[in-house]
Amino acid sequence: MLHKKDLALWGQGQNSQLIFFMEASKNKGGRPRLETGGRTEHVVVRFTGEEDRQLCALEKELGMNRSEIIRKRVLFEAELIVINSKSLIRELDNVGAELGRAGNNINQLARHANVLNAAGKLTPEFTAKFNTLLEEYIGIQHELQSSLRQIIRKMNR
Repeated sequence: MLHKKDLALWGQGQNSQLIFFMEASKNKGGRPRLETGGRTEHVVVRFTGEEDRQLCALEKELGMNRSEIIRKRVLFEAELIVINSKSLIRELDNVGAELGRAGNNINQLARHANVLNAAGKLTPEFTAKFNTLLEEYIGIQHELQSSLRQIIRKMNR
């Protein structure tokens, strides 16, 4: 709303102009300005056509913009691997399903061993083989658990 103090008539007659004096505009919302830590420097990088296509493919695959990809690759760690999270989750799902199938097979072998034991036909060779397979399975689970922890730590950087 305009007040009388905001209006002034300049000149006389036909050539008069109406001039508005407005108070300083107020912040209309949005993200607040950064007081420190804003990125102010601009770097120009030239790519060949093939390099540019590779960078575009990375953008689409990772869901990151060029600046984020270059910043992560150059500044944060040269050996840092940029991971496609969708692909990682799909592969982890496959690994989980495979572990589930292996666990199911172990349960079936244990049930079979119990049936053989009840019938008095359980041999020491069968028990030794079962224990060996179970130890291998547990070792694989521990390796997988360690690998997943490493992936999670690297993703949280």
